[in-house]
Amino acid sequence: MTMWLPDPAALRRPAYLSLADQIAHAIADGRLEGGARLPTHRRLAEEMGLSVQTVSRAYEELIRRGLVSGETGRGTYVRTPRREPDPPFLPERLGEVIDLSILKPVCEPVHLERMKAALVDLAATLPPSAILSFRPNVVFGRHRSVAVEWLKNCGLETTPGNVSLTNGAIAAMTIALMAVAPPGSTIATEEIGHHTLVPLASYLGLGLRGVAIDEEGMLPDALDQACRDGGIRAVFLMPTAINPTASLMGPARRAEIVEVARRHDIAIVENDALGPLVERKAPPLAAIAPERTLYVTSFTKCVVPGLRTGYLVAPDRLVPAVTNRHLVTNWMATPLIAELATRWVENGTAMELVRWQRNAVRRRQRIAAEVLDGIPYRAQSESLHIWLPLGEDRSEQAFVAQARLQGVAIAPGASFAIGPAVRHSAVRIAVGSTTEEDLRAGLGMVTNLLRSAPEPVLLAI
Repeated sequence: MTMWLPDPAALRRPAYLSLADQIAHAIADGRLEGGARLPTHRRLAEEMGLSVQTVSRAYEELIRRGLVSGETGRGTYVRTPRREPDPPFLPERLGEVIDLSILKPVCEPVHLERMKAALVDLAATLPPSAILSFRPNVVFGRHRSVAVEWLKNCGLETTPGNVSLTNGAIAAMTIALMAVAPPGSTIATEEIGHHTLVPLASYLGLGLRGVAIDEEGMLPDALDQACRDGGIRAVFLMPTAINPTASLMGPARRAEIVEVARRHDIAIVENDALGPLVERKAPPLAAIAPERTLYVTSFTKCVVPGLRTGYLVAPDRLVPAVTNRHLVTNWMATPLIAELATRWVENGTAMELVRWQRNAVRRRQRIAAEVLDGIPYRAQSESLHIWLPLGEDRSEQAFVAQARLQGVAIAPGASFAIGPAVRHSAVRIAVGSTTEEDLRAGLGMVTNLLRSAPEPVLLAI
């Protein structure tokens, strides 16, 4: 097969840029595939009637755009497009499927009724600043004071000046990481961690280092070793049952992690997206080490998914950095949603729905314990999911595919692995994403698969 070559007659001035554009278009439409070797500078110069210097400038431009890579002594190659990671959950419900793949709180008509009533009240009493102001300090002065009261329910004492309102936990994570880690630095995190952290770190130009875990979460000695190896600027943790393995970090472990962070002078980013949902938990890391911890919480997992707002608590020294990074990424939280959350905190609706959610999740976890009786798995009474190890003799991918063929969607453990070396064959199963009846049926199908012989053939979803 003859390799595609640019058209000399289509060149325009400046020639190097026109040449680079032709090659870029050929890569985009598939005429040049990933891994293809481009002609040498000299050969292409002869083919195009250009100087070697012009071709070199064109190749340099393509390298700058990230389309090709130059390897000394080997030549210039078209880069294989980076495959965007698939989410661990179904992007949408397809046909008749019991969807246990997406992590969400239990939702029933009470949530919709409360939201409709809140919107009616908001329409009648909307503060002008929520619509007319560009200044976050004008819009959110009262909201920050109310946030301080809510954060007490999470075990954290802080001041309004340390609180930023965000559009949920992911926005807060992004701001926090940008504030503590410049591009090129490395973040330590649990070796089985947040599924959005891998692409987020990549987009921010950060490296990730997975750190060994046990049933309580990250191992302090492993974090210490990672810091000794160098390059670690911060550690990202999910210590309170929101992590994929449903682990709950105790007070002694939290103190040990803080001690390591202080010894190596690294920041801590703490994701506590469940907020007050977990009733009996140790104080946040931010309460132990407020001088270096950025604390993230939100309302979407513990109150209702549509209340997409949250809080980012930062130490005094990092408040200016957090403020500036928030401005350039979001400007500010959406005022209408933030106003709803603030009113629900003030009138007690938010905490009422947390208590409702807590009871609902506990019922779901009792169903899981009943259906999975005798099968080892990890969960907490108020966690929104369970972590189910599959054993060394089962292919995780095949098991997820078999479950899907049986009409049950579950999340593969590989979606949460930080780094290619991590290998824990397991699945995450959400307990709040469907009805209690469907949860029981879906877990029953998973149980039947576990008790059957492992499937030797890898099935396609």
